[in-house]
Amino acid sequence: MIEKVRMFLVLCVSVIATSCNFTENINLNSDGSGKISFDVDASAIMEMGGEEMIGKGKSEVIDSTFTFKELLAQKKDSIAKLPAAEQAKLKKMENFAVNMKINESEKTFFFSLFSDFKSTMDLVDMMTVMKSIDELKSKGKGSQSPISKMEDGNTELKFSFNGKKFSRTVKVKDAVLQKQIVDSLGSIRPMLAAFNYTVKYHFPKKIKSVSAKNALFSEDRKTVTIQFPFLDYVEKPESMSFDVFLENK
Repeated sequence: MIEKVRMFLVLCVSVIATSCNFTENINLNSDGSGKISFDVDASAIMEMGGEEMIGKGKSEVIDSTFTFKELLAQKKDSIAKLPAAEQAKLKKMENFAVNMKINESEKTFFFSLFSDFKSTMDLVDMMTVMKSIDELKSKGKGSQSPISKMEDGNTELKFSFNGKKFSRTVKVKDAVLQKQIVDSLGSIRPMLAAFNYTVKYHFPKKIKSVSAKNALFSEDRKTVTIQFPFLDYVEKPESMSFDVFLENK
């Protein structure tokens, strides 16, 4: 298990420095509880020699699940040196689990971070989870991935659900800082332009309408899928705010 955690950390840092597709999945129950997962297709890493990161002699097919609590346990000494606020943030992630699927012969790599939640108020920005994973791996090594460099905590993501209306609301805390973040992208901007961020939400009732553009619905109209350019997450995060209205029956 320790080796699989180590492998996940190594590959995860590569994920957030390589063109990937991110999908934020939420399965919502009528009482506001549910399950969230953050699914990443990082097969591009395997095309770039990701099997070398796994190491020779390892199984060609890996399907492993472990808890974030186990991951944090492997880094407890490093975590103990962090500021109290950072430690508290990591503590909130203990309920997350990780599923990692790697197939060397097919050159595929998928992983998912997932957790149950009791209320939409418990939901977090999944990219901050990715940043925390990156920091766990790079702590003390003086290097960070592009995502960690751009993720300065200048946005606030909140979810709400009252049975009829579901809201995903993003707010920029400091407009001046936001401009600085955008201006500092520089050479990594073309790389980020290759990323996609997809939200896929499943509801207990049929969807009446969605305020976001380009929304796609499942046949039963209980699932909505919206794909955003990843640059929207960085440059204009508030454009990723939207409301979903459900039918009464």
